[in-house]
Amino acid sequence: MPIRLSARPGRRPSERNLRLHAGRIASRVAPFMAPFAAALMLAACKIPVHQDSSAPPPDPFTPAATQLLDNTQWQLTEWKNADGTLRALPGAADAPAASTASAAVGSAAPNAQAITLDLSAATGQRRASGFSGCNRYSGSYVLKNGLLSFGPLAATRMACAGAGGNIEGAYLDALTHISRTGVEMRAPQALYVILDNGDRLTFMHPAGSASAAQPGQ
Repeated sequence: MPIRLSARPGRRPSERNLRLHAGRIASRVAPFMAPFAAALMLAACKIPVHQDSSAPPPDPFTPAATQLLDNTQWQLTEWKNADGTLRALPGAADAPAASTASAAVGSAAPNAQAITLDLSAATGQRRASGFSGCNRYSGSYVLKNGLLSFGPLAATRMACAGAGGNIEGAYLDALTHISRTGVEMRAPQALYVILDNGDRLTFMHPAGSASAAQPGQ
């Protein structure tokens, strides 16, 4: 009478058994990998700092730097016109100074709220928001080919006097006429926005913001 063997020598395990085995391994490894995954996600929200101080300054207008702007916060600290003159900015005396000259010009309204720009991809979509001198504004933004650009921006409709009210319209209009974008990765980090007319806007991390407080920002 022939004897039936339950398994042939050297027979490969079935696909189902392989999947079950892989699942058991994954369930054992997952608790140990979770902290590493969280650290990687946090690091993705930071702009890395260029650490080598002896190397030549990196080009802030390299396209790769602009692609790192997701989930960052900025404050307008200088607006240099194409002819080299500086515009008065609300809250400039309380802001991280982009230059001594810009702080002096902005000191006319040191207690006014500074103009801000927040770039967030937390919802899976790129959304811009901030304070434009008198009102809050929001809309979408795009990072493509090394350029930061904005979609239609909506704002509240409060009326304001002083430096904030005077510059708000020009600021919101400027965000729709950007020709070049640069990111300075050496401390203090800065965002440079060059307009079609040659004006240059400099943004820096606001004091006390999550972007400024995190190591590596």
